[in-house]
Amino acid sequence: MSSTFLGSFFFCVLGCSQLANGQPDDGKRYICRAVPLSGDASCPVTLLPELYTGSQEEELRNTVMQLRETILQQKENISKQQGAINELTTKLSLCAAATGEKKTKGGSWAKEKQNTMGDVPRDPNDTVEGLGKTMKGLKDRLENLEQQQMRANISGASFPSELRELLQRRLEELEKQLLRKVSNLEEEKGILSNATATYRLKTESTVNALVNRISELEKGGGDFKSPEQFKLSLPLRTNYLYGRIITSLPEMYAFTLCMRIKSSASPGIGTPFSYGVPGQANEIVLIEWGNNPIELLINDKVAQLPLEVRDGKWHHICISWTTRDGQWEAYQDGVKLGTGDNLAAWHPIKPGGVIILGQEQDVVGGRFDAGQAFVGELSQVNIWDRVLKPVEVLSMANCSAYIPGNVISWLASNVEVFGRGAFKKPLEMCQELLPNS
Repeated sequence: MSSTFLGSFFFCVLGCSQLANGQPDDGKRYICRAVPLSGDASCPVTLLPELYTGSQEEELRNTVMQLRETILQQKENISKQQGAINELTTKLSLCAAATGEKKTKGGSWAKEKQNTMGDVPRDPNDTVEGLGKTMKGLKDRLENLEQQQMRANISGASFPSELRELLQRRLEELEKQLLRKVSNLEEEKGILSNATATYRLKTESTVNALVNRISELEKGGGDFKSPEQFKLSLPLRTNYLYGRIITSLPEMYAFTLCMRIKSSASPGIGTPFSYGVPGQANEIVLIEWGNNPIELLINDKVAQLPLEVRDGKWHHICISWTTRDGQWEAYQDGVKLGTGDNLAAWHPIKPGGVIILGQEQDVVGGRFDAGQAFVGELSQVNIWDRVLKPVEVLSMANCSAYIPGNVISWLASNVEVFGRGAFKKPLEMCQELLPNS
């Protein structure tokens, strides 16, 4: 086979001697064909008519290039095969020489300690059989690879694109569901966090009030039967007699202020309660001065209350307010006497101020006016950060229950007294405080 290829060559004549001599192209076309080495090397070229122009000429050129590449590849394969044949021939010669030296007199094969071919058995029959098995194994492996390749080609051509699209759509749906779930969880977490913070603040406030109450009970309340069983007496209208509650207020959006009050001062009872903060001395004020009715001031906004307590008797009063629409309610002796709205609507009560009993503050904690001072007695001043229910107000007014404030609780240790003539003293029994007692 190799002798056939090696004994022939391609001899191409392009324009015979015309193009070689530099003469211009005369429009004629030629073909190339194989000529044996012993053949005539003259120019046996058949002229072609001017038919193969344009695309046909390009196709012929491509065909020639492909043929040339095929011949080169075949020559390379032949060289490799000749090398393999030479190597096998050398090994077989060495094997035959070695086995001839090791034959015994009986014609049997002697045992040798080393195998010269590595994978070639000692017996020639075994060698042929082993080569046959090896060829069969290689053939089987080749068939398996071809079958796997065919299956891969078939499967790859039939549905991989559809499968990829299906998986992509499914992944996008799962991603959207996951994002929606995460968003819902974040919203629920925010709502729960806000609710938890609100309940925690209320719980802490209630617990603090109970702790203070227990502490006062453990101390025995000083000279009083219980910590809340005392009253603050302010007998003169001056600017130096007053009480100060040590505890301040937090920020609040609603509150209820309750107290027992006794006064016969005229004209007007003065200012039993005032709460001032930096920038606003009249944050919460309860005042009656001159011939005006009792007024409730929140952030310096005014609402007149239908309360009448200037008869020298004990009265239980409660005032509730909420920032929503500025709604307020006024109770006297457990009965609701008036309601209203638009009182400092949507204004939160500011924290960190000063609570004064008996004086109206022109600046935070001071600059009192004697004409607005309270004259009388005060007791059970409590503040809640919510609007109390009517039944709760009634139960305290008729002495069936005592509910300490969860923001400000009436305790002897929480009230400081200023000015000579102002003092704290024991309070009468609750039934003795009722108006008809």
